[in-house]
Order: sequence, then C-alpha cells, then structure tokens
Amino acid sequence: MSWEIEKIVEVAIELNRTGDTAASTGERIAAAFVLNRVDLLPNSYRDVVEAWDRLDSEWQDYVRIIKRNFMHLIA
Repeated sequence: MSWEIEKIVEVAIELNRTGDTAASTGERIAAAFVLNRVDLLPNSYRDVVEAWDRLDSEWQDYVRIIKRNFMHLIA
C-alpha cells in the first residue's frame, strides 16, 4: 500500500472518530470523500465539485482505490 493511501486512511479514521484533523487540505478532502461525508470537507471547500477538483487525478484515484479495497481498515 502506498504512503498516500495509508495517510488518507489514517486521516479518515481520525475524522471518523473525532470529526477533526490537523491533516493537509488535500488529505482532509480525500478522507472526506472516502467517508462520503461532505460535512467533513474544509470550510473553504463546501462545494463538492470544487473540492473534488482540488484533488489531482492521482489523489482521486487513491480515493477510488480505498473505496474499493480498504474501507475495512476504517470501520
């Protein structure tokens, strides 16, 4: 598993447990999409499409990979 996927999973776990994180904006956006929780997007990215576009295609792929293969690590 790549370090990026590990980091997004870690941030998703933290957001799921506490609703907050000190992670970077991109990491938080990716984790919010993994959790399917737009309420966890950073305040400056309340528009879902704008938030998704903030991630580059590589990070969008990481979100898809986590959703397909690693959600069991977050529960």
